[in-house]
Amino acid sequence: MSIGLLGKKIGMTRIYNDEGAMIPVTVIDVSDNSYLQRKTQEQDGYSALQVGYDQQRKSRVTKARGGHFSKHDSEPKRLVREFRLNGDEELPGEGDQPSAEMFKDGQFVDIIGTSKGKGFQGVYKRYGFGGLPQSHGSMMHRRPGGIGAGSTPGRVWKNTKMPGRQGGRRITVQNLKVVQSRPDDNVLLISGAVPGAKGGYVIIRPAFKKPASSE
Repeated sequence: MSIGLLGKKIGMTRIYNDEGAMIPVTVIDVSDNSYLQRKTQEQDGYSALQVGYDQQRKSRVTKARGGHFSKHDSEPKRLVREFRLNGDEELPGEGDQPSAEMFKDGQFVDIIGTSKGKGFQGVYKRYGFGGLPQSHGSMMHRRPGGIGAGSTPGRVWKNTKMPGRQGGRRITVQNLKVVQSRPDDNVLLISGAVPGAKGGYVIIRPAFKKPASSE
């Protein structure tokens, strides 16, 4: 894994490219990121970088977490995540700090977030079922229909699509394009939608499956 950033989803807007085409983008705030701990093969058995985001009052953290932040000369953070690296040579220097400059315009990224919770939903909304007859006399309008598998095997298969709680899950959306990186404002404009509600935390990392654009 490569070093990434933590951020907060601000909302969506639109921008226009040089040809006048409208591009919907999600605005992600990446200010207040800081490197907390550098883990090395020699000391910890693996190479990783711990990143903190979004300052929090000292009275809101436990003594153990507060001691961890103090040890690494950092203010308390609400969100702390690790980015594993392939080797110690990828670790940044002591004076380096993460910012929007880590990502360039046209680069592809993967974004991890928690999807919006929608509560208990039926199969229409949860899975997009086509539905059953809507005519007078039918009593199966929005129901899932039969879920049995016949007399053999005589049970309901695992993973059968049924009503249940929707959303509130960890979601990874791959290969989203960084339309604009704005280091002065410390925000990233990402093409399209990303998981979660406004104010939700997200993890931004370089895309595994697509290299950065040459544009």
